[in-house]
Amino acid sequence: MQHEAGVDIEAHNSYGAYRWVEGAAAHSDEVVAEEVPVALVYNGISHAVMLATPQDLEEFALGFSLSECIVGRAAEILDLEIIEQANGIEVHMALSAERAHALKQHRRTLAGRTGCGLCGTESLDQLARRATTVKSSAVLQEGALPRALAELQEVQHLFRATGAVHAAAWCDFDGTVKLVREDVGRHNALDKLIGSLAAQRTGFHEGFVLMTSRASYEIVQKAAAVGIAVVAAVSAPTGMAIRVAIESGVTLIGFVRGERHCVYSHPERVH
Repeated sequence: MQHEAGVDIEAHNSYGAYRWVEGAAAHSDEVVAEEVPVALVYNGISHAVMLATPQDLEEFALGFSLSECIVGRAAEILDLEIIEQANGIEVHMALSAERAHALKQHRRTLAGRTGCGLCGTESLDQLARRATTVKSSAVLQEGALPRALAELQEVQHLFRATGAVHAAAWCDFDGTVKLVREDVGRHNALDKLIGSLAAQRTGFHEGFVLMTSRASYEIVQKAAAVGIAVVAAVSAPTGMAIRVAIESGVTLIGFVRGERHCVYSHPERVH
């Protein structure tokens, strides 16, 4: 995949504010996370506009393309260019002929239909068919979750500066944190992580994901789409996330807090 980066926007900036403490106000410069509209454009056609933190956008675009099954592998994106516009950022991607045709046919089925609002899904029936079965014999080692959480808290640099972003971490099965991506959107952070792993040609079966957010449907669906077998989150899952995890073969873990956690699906992968 060839690419050209044409954007240099900071992930955070300082803004003047008045901080109140015990009834007294003082002027301060506050570090604030940035979010900008990012349009994902395939073969000249805008497919989605996301509000995202303006860093790691090439990885974001690749991860989104994989987790939404627009492409099956990174090589099917032939070219990628990031362009800053007056009101946001556009990421232009050129798809292989086969994938471009499939996306065009999919978009054609959306015309004139009432959608359910889930990432281009045009019907509830199609939503049910999107579940991907993940097969993995991987097992988390004892102590992996508390170790991963402790390490992640030390490397959430954008969160430490702003307090306003989620993180998605890629961890070995012993809990070693290997890679972290941050974004104002939890699903964006996961897409950035997926894109980075794909760019590095890391196998999605080689570790697990730890999220600093709740575990919602789209988190589990995106993980399943690329073959990630274990998803852990520091907060709660939704009922829909649990059902999708059960159906897709994903081990879903919530409330990862120190030595505590709760396993909602496929517990055979957790000791």
